[in-house]
Order: sequence, then C-alpha cells, then structure tokens
Amino acid sequence: MSPDPINGVLLVDKGPDMTSHDVVAVARRTLNTKKIGHCGTLDPMATGLLILVIGKATKIQDLLMSEDKEYTGSLELGKTTNTQDAEGTVETECEVRDFSEDEIRAAFEQFKGDFYQTPPMVSAIKMDGVPLYKLARQGKVVVREPRFVHVYSYRIDGIHLPCVEFTVKCSKGFYVRTYAYDIGGLLGCGAHLKSLRRTRSGKFDLERSVTFEELKHGDRNEIISKMLTLPEVSRLRGA
Repeated sequence: MSPDPINGVLLVDKGPDMTSHDVVAVARRTLNTKKIGHCGTLDPMATGLLILVIGKATKIQDLLMSEDKEYTGSLELGKTTNTQDAEGTVETECEVRDFSEDEIRAAFEQFKGDFYQTPPMVSAIKMDGVPLYKLARQGKVVVREPRFVHVYSYRIDGIHLPCVEFTVKCSKGFYVRTYAYDIGGLLGCGAHLKSLRRTRSGKFDLERSVTFEELKHGDRNEIISKMLTLPEVSRLRGA
C-alpha cells in the first residue's frame, strides 16, 4: 500500500561535499515519494538553505526560485582558480599587498545595484543543449552571454588578509563565485570564493530547516511535521 501523498515545502540546511541532487535523492527515499524538486542549486562546497518542493508544491517551484537570495561567504585574494572557487585548480597567483578597508570597500561598491555579470565556465548554464561545466571538463572555453543581475546590499564582515568575509543580498541567477573573482580582478591581485553559505531565499531562512543528517536518518512522519504546508507558504510570502 502506497503512503498518503504529501504536499509542501521542506527547508534543508545542506552540508558541504554533496550536491543538491544528493539531497533530493535522500528526501525521495526518506519521504517515499517521487515528486520532489529543489529551488536553486547549491554547489557541493556551499552549505545552507536548500528549498525542496514536494508534491503539489512543485507547481510553485519556478516562483520560489525567482526570489532574492542572501549569502555569507569569504573570498581569498591573490589566487584565481578555473572554477572561481576553492574546489578548482589554481590558475594564477599574485602577492597580496596590505589593502586598506577603504580600498576593499571601494571594490565591493563597484558591484552594487544593477550590473552585468559573465557566468563562469563551470556552471549549469546550457549552450546548444550542453551544460557549460561539461564543455569545461573537455578543456573548452566558450563566450558566455553576460547576465543582468542586482546586488541589493552587501556587508564586509571581516578582513583578515588575504581573506575577506562578507554578506551579500542578490537577485536570482547571481554567481557569488564570479562576484569574488570580479572583486579580486578589480583589486588587481585576483581572488576566488573560499566559502559560501546561503542563509535566506525570499521569505525563507534556516530557522525551520532540517539538517541533511536529520533528513537521511529521520522518521518520515517527523520530517513531514517539519514541512511548510502550501497555505503556510502562501501566508509567509504574503500572497
């Protein structure tokens, strides 16, 4: 006998070294349901909020994916990598001089409001039906169309050269890896994203989230009790 159908939104605090697809696969097994999707991929090195839509909630997947995001992260000056983050191969190294806080803040200021951002080669964006990351694995580099993005606000949380800790609130489709890379380019020494954590997506945050371990080893009914129902989601979003 198949279990009762479930519908709603589950907030998961994704750990490092796993893909968003891994989280969905575990959720399917734990909840014993096939109709699950996620709202916005997190890279394996990134942690934090991953929104899972289950059952009838899959109908609002695109709506939830289109909302603004907030991240905390750190960038490391002086090194660029082929993926623009710490998981890639170092491509360039440069000595990092003793930048002042004003110089670093001025670089961040250049990437505020509306601007165009060129997506990284290692991304899921498709060209002629092929994800860019697959072309990158073949050693190919292709011209990427710049994307219009928006940074609503940023905060510099700490400067411990060569590392800079920050918080950024941004639009859908924003690459924080590229943000770090571009800031390093503007400072003239290069940079890559060292760490990343998504703390908010639209009206959702980590307060009602479950960890990956809870999702993997938890009881089905217990996990269901932590889900947001569709009426709750509607009220939360002010719809």
